[in-house]
Amino acid sequence: MVQRKDIKKAKRIVVKIGSSIITNEFDVIDEAFLDSLAKQVLYLTKKGKEIVIVSSGAVAAGMMVLKLKEKPKKISEKQAVAACGQGYLIHKYSEIFARYGLIVAQILLTSEDISARSRYLNAKNTLENLISRKIIPIINENDTVVTKEIKLGDNDNLSAEVACIIEADLLIILSDVEGFYDKDPREHNDAKVITTIQNIDKYLKKASNKAGSNVGTGGIYTKLEAAKKTIVVGIPTVLAKGREENIILKVLDGKDVGTLFCPGEKKISHKKYFIAFNVKPKGKLYIDKGAMEAITKKGKSLLPSGIQNVVGNFKAGDVVDIIYDKEVIARGLINYNLLEVEKIKGGHTSEIEKILGYRYDDEVVHRNNMVLVKAI
Repeated sequence: MVQRKDIKKAKRIVVKIGSSIITNEFDVIDEAFLDSLAKQVLYLTKKGKEIVIVSSGAVAAGMMVLKLKEKPKKISEKQAVAACGQGYLIHKYSEIFARYGLIVAQILLTSEDISARSRYLNAKNTLENLISRKIIPIINENDTVVTKEIKLGDNDNLSAEVACIIEADLLIILSDVEGFYDKDPREHNDAKVITTIQNIDKYLKKASNKAGSNVGTGGIYTKLEAAKKTIVVGIPTVLAKGREENIILKVLDGKDVGTLFCPGEKKISHKKYFIAFNVKPKGKLYIDKGAMEAITKKGKSLLPSGIQNVVGNFKAGDVVDIIYDKEVIARGLINYNLLEVEKIKGGHTSEIEKILGYRYDDEVVHRNNMVLVKAI
């Protein structure tokens, strides 16, 4: 199990800054906080650390620029406000970080940049290049063009995606809470921060999915979702109070602050992470009990004989859900298109070439390209 002392070894760190942290009590960009952040980043870079920042605040900054008291409700209004605010936000980052000789670069992403393999690799290569030049990437979701279909949803999950893209050693989520509590601190005065969490799933079920501030979009649930994504690939995650003095330095010094979410012994590869989290499934394969047991208990591939029904519009290489008894048990890259699977479902592997006139693979979904949903 990862311990606090192990965090000291982290070299590549993603820091997520929430809207409630980058703005003050008047919902305006807090320049004093950015100054403190810049000082911590400077100290860490001199120690050989590589820092990447995922920053909320575009809408908050836009509300400030436009002197709005309430967050817009229409998508077009939010996008217009974000467009005004993003420029101001990155200007403040550039201005304040420049005081300490630090150069920043703005990167705006949508879910399409994460789910399309070529764009995913382009984002990775750009980030790697910036890091190698000792430039600090400032990443945000591209709120000015994002739609419901391509929206990542919140910067907690974006920070997890970025951490996985660049294979970070640590993700630090800075919020307005001290960590993850054993009970809701808004309702219980005796609520205490849980310093270390290994089994995150039981807490996910209990967590509320309500936003915590007037300008933010995330809540404690999205932070747990983000932590779940990172720990399955072996990246420890710390949730801590962003306004505590030198909080990033304290985390990296192994201090007992916030909540540490520890990776388990079993990890999935970055390839399987991409399949599990980044790509929207294009179809559904409904399988029988025998196939379910072969996949979940024996680690086998999915053969045509175990498929009972198929739904969707997919081609070879797309991601599909594998379903047994109305429950998604696995997700994977399929070797055949919809019409081909319709023809070979229920048949034996030896019959594929006879039915289709050719055979790409014996397996419809190979185990190496499959992720068990319960394993993540």
